[in-house]
Amino acid sequence: MSDGVPHPDDTFDSDWLSRREPADHRARSEVLVERVATVGVSEGWSRVLDLGSGRGSNLRYLVPRLPWGTRWTAVDHDRALLDEVGRTVEVAVRTVRGDLRSEGLTEIDRHDLVTASALLDLVTREWADAFARRCAAQGVGVLIALTWDGTVRWSEPDPGDDLVTEAVRRHQTGRKGMGVALGPDATEAVADALRANGHEVALEASPWDLAGRRDAALAEELVRGWLTAALEVAPEDRARMEAWARHRIERVRAGEFGLRVGHHDLLALPGGRG
Repeated sequence: MSDGVPHPDDTFDSDWLSRREPADHRARSEVLVERVATVGVSEGWSRVLDLGSGRGSNLRYLVPRLPWGTRWTAVDHDRALLDEVGRTVEVAVRTVRGDLRSEGLTEIDRHDLVTASALLDLVTREWADAFARRCAAQGVGVLIALTWDGTVRWSEPDPGDDLVTEAVRRHQTGRKGMGVALGPDATEAVADALRANGHEVALEASPWDLAGRRDAALAEELVRGWLTAALEVAPEDRARMEAWARHRIERVRAGEFGLRVGHHDLLALPGGRG
C-alpha cells in the first residue's frame, strides 16, 4: 500500500518499504495481535499466509508475537522482494511468486490464518468478495494491518491540505494493477464482505504519528508522493499544490511538523472462534 504514494504497476521499491517499516510497527494494534495469538493457541493453528509480503515487514512483526506459527508462506509478485524475505525473517518461510487474484486466493486453502499489511487499498471489490468467500469456505482467520482510511492531519494546518488530500483520495480509487481500487473504502468493504460470509470482525485504529527528525525522511517522501498522485487527477491545481509541497517539505526538513496518517487494522475470525 502506498498511502497515496504512486508506484508503477503497484510495485514498491525496497527503500520505500524499509523507510516505512518503523512507522508501521509503531502504529499497529497490539490488541488485535494479542487476540489472534490467543485464538491460535486454542485452535491449534500453525500455518500463516502473508499476502503482498514485499520484503517481509509484516512477517518480522508477527513471527515473535505468534509463537504457534511454525509454517509461514509469503506471496508477492516481486521475486527480488521475496528474496529479501528469506534473508531477513528469522524463521523458514516458503515464498510464492504470484498474483493476488490467483495464488493469493488458492494459497488460502493451505493455511489457518491469512495476514497482510498495507495492501487492501489496492484491491478491488470483486477481489474482496472472492477473498471473503474463500476464507469462509476454509474456516480461516484474517489479520490485515495498516489500511489507509483517507485521512491526513498536520499539526499546523495549511490551506492546501484539503485540496491535496481530496485529490489523493480520488487517485486511490482509480484503476490500479488489479482494476478499480477500493482505496480508503477498503477496510469497510472487506469487513462487510467477511461479515456477510460469517466472520466476526473487529477493527482498531492504527494511525502513523510522525514528527521531528526521526520521521522527516518518510514524511518528505509522503509529501512528494502525494503531490505526484494529486497532480495526476487535478493538474489544473498545479501551482497551488506545488506551493503546498514546498512549504510542507521546508517544515519537514526542519523537523518542525507533526503528521497523523490514518489507518485501520482488521481482525476477522470464523464464527464462534475467539
